Amino acid sequence: MKYRKFGTCEWSPSVLGFGCCRFPVLGGDYTIIDEPQAIKMLRFAIEAGVNYLDTAYDYHGGNSERLVGKALRDGYRNRVMLTTKLPCWLVKDAGDFDTFLNEQLERLQTDHVDFYLLHRLNTMEQSWPAMRDMGVFDWAEMAIAEGRIGGLGFSFHDSIGVFKDIVDAYDHWAFCQIQYNYMDIDEQAGTVGLKYAASRGLPVVIMEPLLGGRLADPPTTVRKIWDSAPEKRTPVDWALRWLWNQPEVTVVLSGMSTLEQVEQNIVSACSSDIDKMDESGLALIDRVRAAYRKFRAVPCTQCRYCMPCPNGVDIPWVFSAYNRGLVHDDLGFMRMNYNTLPQRIRASECIGCHKCEERCSQRIPIADWMPRVHAVLGEGLPYPDA
Repeated sequence: MKYRKFGTCEWSPSVLGFGCCRFPVLGGDYTIIDEPQAIKMLRFAIEAGVNYLDTAYDYHGGNSERLVGKALRDGYRNRVMLTTKLPCWLVKDAGDFDTFLNEQLERLQTDHVDFYLLHRLNTMEQSWPAMRDMGVFDWAEMAIAEGRIGGLGFSFHDSIGVFKDIVDAYDHWAFCQIQYNYMDIDEQAGTVGLKYAASRGLPVVIMEPLLGGRLADPPTTVRKIWDSAPEKRTPVDWALRWLWNQPEVTVVLSGMSTLEQVEQNIVSACSSDIDKMDESGLALIDRVRAAYRKFRAVPCTQCRYCMPCPNGVDIPWVFSAYNRGLVHDDLGFMRMNYNTLPQRIRASECIGCHKCEERCSQRIPIADWMPRVHAVLGEGLPYPDA
């Protein structure tokens, strides 16, 4: 396993971190984790040298933290740096800071977390100004002094201007976590934000390195570009190596769902390095990016922050079906799958309340998309912009 410096910490994280948001589940229910398999995956990764685990209050309906707590029994807790997140959108007053952290420590079966993030800081939900004005920095410094958290960070989904404001607002950030991949170089914090944070001495942890898995299974047009490279690698390997090639990247989180994915990503991590991707490799990434941008699809990463829908629509599944039909030029198959869904969770059931849009990290106008998606998948109409 390869390791990189983490700010001023003496400890060094593995370049591959385990994102605990996409464990294998049972019966297609996101909240019911396949516990034996998930624990096996986590412990396999730790044995292979992965020492950074990232979970959150709401992952898997609250069950990710419980699962991680079970997996870290038998001495595994002492082998990792454990990170979880404050659900900022649920905080009503400053007293909730302790309420949530105490609940999370109990779930995780530990007396402290090594890092605590302010989850999903943005101005869309007003989570950033709300946390700042409630005195979260003073609270965090007290929690650090008490030994309940080791350092404070934040995860981010907003514009580059907001990102810089947050970085500059507090002198004691331990690190930041941003969505970044070869398609998101100009989105949210982007490359500019990555370099800005690094210039301020902040370690940068990367989430969504495969854009919610969408970059792992490319359409034929994109796969032909990958296959044209003299050096044969999987699309996942290329995507991860592109990130690790950048000296500003500290840890790349992968939300792995199978043991095979864990094994493959560990192999990639062990052979990663900084500034080792040559001009032909970088040019290949540029060609792939250009090819992807020709596809017109919804920029959903399957993070499920939009859920639950008040009317029961399974928003991430609906968008996934639409995207996959377009990208893989197989709307017929996706229409068949869509129409086997219970009526209550289809796009047609959207009532336009817009509550999901307040929580969407990608700023997707979900209520506008729902009738368009249903027209294509449910009624067999052509793609609207065709």
